Amino acid sequence: MPYRPIMGTAKPVVLVDVDGVLNPAERGPGYKRYRATPDRITYRLWLNSAHGPLLRSLAADTGAELHWASFWRDSANDWIAPRVGLPALPHVPIPPVPLDSDTSLGAWKARHVAEWAGQRPFVWFEDEPDAPEALLGEPGLADHLLIPVDPIVGLTEEHIEEARAWLLSLRTD
Repeated sequence: MPYRPIMGTAKPVVLVDVDGVLNPAERGPGYKRYRATPDRITYRLWLNSAHGPLLRSLAADTGAELHWASFWRDSANDWIAPRVGLPALPHVPIPPVPLDSDTSLGAWKARHVAEWAGQRPFVWFEDEPDAPEALLGEPGLADHLLIPVDPIVGLTEEHIEEARAWLLSLRTD
């Protein structure tokens, strides 16, 4: 069933972080090791090809759009998407944290996600522990659900099902 806007709200968005969410510290079954060199810096990644189909199914079943919400920005399309089975996705423009900033990563990301999302309902898979509280401090956001992901374990089917239930609750059909 397609998403029907609630009182003029836009189509919902599923925001996906990379490190700690798709690239967790633990390497459970299904994870494969990769190297990535965006900006000539080498990163070691552990990615699970099952994540892409799970996220695509979530978007298809709920009428939501998938977007990156990561410091990887558009580089996630080159280094992450093909390895987990996702197409190229739009990204939230989250700039690097200034070196002289005393703002935490979670608060920095929350500020930019909030600014970008505005009145679009969204689900955000995020591992920064202070992001939920920081997001609460952002005024004027539409309905949203931040799903905290343990950066040791990463994204699970339970996270996907929580997002699916919430997104389906937005439907008016």
